[in-house]
Amino acid sequence: MRTWHEIREFPLAIRLLLVNQLGVNTGFYLLIPYLATHLGDDLGMSAAVVGIVLGVRNLSQQGLFLIGGSAADRLGARGVIIAGCGLRAVGFALFALGDGLPVLLAASVLSGLAGALFNPAVRAYLAQEAGGRTAEAFALFNVFATTGALIGPLLGSALLLVDFRASALTAAAIFALLTLAQALVLPAREVPPATSGVLGDWREVVGNRAFVAFALGMVGMFTLENQLYLLLPQGARHATGWAGAASLVFLTGTLAGLTLQLRLTRALRQRGSRGRWISLGLVLMALAFVPPMTVAGAGRPDGTAQAVLGLLPVLAGALLLSLGVMIAQPFVMELIPGFGRSTLTGTFFGVFYVVSGVAAAGGNALVGWAMDTGADHGAQWLPWACCLLFGLASAAGVDRLRRRQSLPEPQPGPAPGAVAPGARTSTATSGPASPPPSPPRETGACRK
Repeated sequence: MRTWHEIREFPLAIRLLLVNQLGVNTGFYLLIPYLATHLGDDLGMSAAVVGIVLGVRNLSQQGLFLIGGSAADRLGARGVIIAGCGLRAVGFALFALGDGLPVLLAASVLSGLAGALFNPAVRAYLAQEAGGRTAEAFALFNVFATTGALIGPLLGSALLLVDFRASALTAAAIFALLTLAQALVLPAREVPPATSGVLGDWREVVGNRAFVAFALGMVGMFTLENQLYLLLPQGARHATGWAGAASLVFLTGTLAGLTLQLRLTRALRQRGSRGRWISLGLVLMALAFVPPMTVAGAGRPDGTAQAVLGLLPVLAGALLLSLGVMIAQPFVMELIPGFGRSTLTGTFFGVFYVVSGVAAAGGNALVGWAMDTGADHGAQWLPWACCLLFGLASAAGVDRLRRRQSLPEPQPGPAPGAVAPGARTSTATSGPASPPPSPPRETGACRK
């Protein structure tokens, strides 16, 4: 009940964006996890072609985040969110209606481009509308995203009893409804005129050495968070000899997020600097890989009791990892807009997510290599140790930035949803209201 009361205190725009993220994750996870099986088993495509289709979708999204962020700054976040949801509805519908490779590649490009548009735009809108309660807004955002990630696979599994096209059309319908909801309800805001070219904006963001150092420092968060889908499920399957044990890892993280996220953020935001909590979250994420490492070299379980004992350290790791993400992530999202001009909020999020996408790909490749190498040489502890060191290195990097006072601290803002002085609502122009540009803040020696 406390969570619902918290939600009602935010303006309609933020409440709609929370529901939007629930729908986005529900639609995504009811389709994408089953796409490879559909392409390979139902359509008879080779593994190489399946890899191309999936790779094109991922590249279209990760490689174009910067475009989506700049579009949100210049055209208005509202219009970019609507366009992204609409494109994903079309892309997912193509997955249902087309069997040929050209159609499937077009569907991959459209669905990836859609994510590149609305992901930075939604976060930019949320950051600017939340006023002085940005961390709590992003904490709620994570709760709704986690709920969608839980509902999506369950709904997808049920729809697959019909066929894959039922899943794809349902996902497309969800995004079509989200598109309509944003168009009808999401408030339009006046977009301040651009004072420089797009390339100039990119140079300004990339030239902000404090921000770039922070983005690189957060590589550990995204790499380790991805192990909820790679290393920890593999550890659970190995510890129990049961393929379904992977679902217990997801369930542990999901339940922890739903019950603790908002409480943690609300309790921590008034105690200490954001950088300190981000570093602590990264340390917890790193330590999450210690319990599973202690049982990584164990043989196959002999009986139910041994399987349960082997599973407990893995679930403890999943819980610690989820706690670390819950502590760090809302404050990370809160800090990103503070590195520069408010009129570049979307671009800052776009660059940040380009870095995170590259990090996730590279980090997963490194962990995969460590898994193979460890298995070949009887060193099953190796990937867990790699994750431990990765997280501790990221925590040390962020803490160094904090000690050098290179991280911005959130400034008191207007009440959530308040329109900045002088801004006008507009039905012709979309995007969140922005306060008048302020001079760049010096944030220590890393700031250029």
